[in-house]
Amino acid sequence: MTGIELAKAAAQVLDDKLGVDVKILKVEDLTILTDYFVIASGTSNTQVRALADEVEQYLEKSGAKPRGIEGNPDGGWVLLDYGTVIIHVFHAQAREFYSLERLWADAKQIDTEMITD
Repeated sequence: MTGIELAKAAAQVLDDKLGVDVKILKVEDLTILTDYFVIASGTSNTQVRALADEVEQYLEKSGAKPRGIEGNPDGGWVLLDYGTVIIHVFHAQAREFYSLERLWADAKQIDTEMITD
């Protein structure tokens, strides 16, 4: 699976499971860390955990395994690192605090309407 395919798959799972404000940011020209960020919010710490678990399970069925998982769902955030894609799942308050969209404002935002393509 290419980076964009993985990002779209993760975004689709997050959207299907009622993740809030799902975004894909193309950051490959801005950092050597990764090619894409997928960002979503959950409405509770329980949903943050469930969203991260769903993404991990779905991508594992597709043959992708995370290089690492960071964060604390009880603290309102989880990060799944797939190398070319890093997935951030936040509680709304944590997302506002970290403000990744502002920090990576120069990143190209991938139209999430393309997710179902």
